Amino acid sequence: MADQDVQKAKGLKAVPDGPVKAFIEGLGMEERMLIVLKAQLYGGRWEPMLEDLRGRLEGKPYIFKLINRIKDDIQRIEVLRQFEAQHQVDLSEYVDLQ
Repeated sequence: MADQDVQKAKGLKAVPDGPVKAFIEGLGMEERMLIVLKAQLYGGRWEPMLEDLRGRLEGKPYIFKLINRIKDDIQRIEVLRQFEAQHQVDLSEYVDLQ
């Protein structure tokens, strides 16, 4: 099955060639997970997700390892959000966890 057929079968759009395709191909599992969570839990918006993560950072008690992960996720989200704005795309239309 061709890549576009697989995307369509999963309910995703075909990935356009160019910078969007190159960016998506370079995503790690962490970024893919954040994109899927944005779509499934945060109504397709980054801001509520960032607010949630930042709120968790400010709460106590906390686990140090989790704090580092949250900070890393916030940085990843900022990169993903900037790319989406710059290229006028919603990465969750193209990305799954596979």
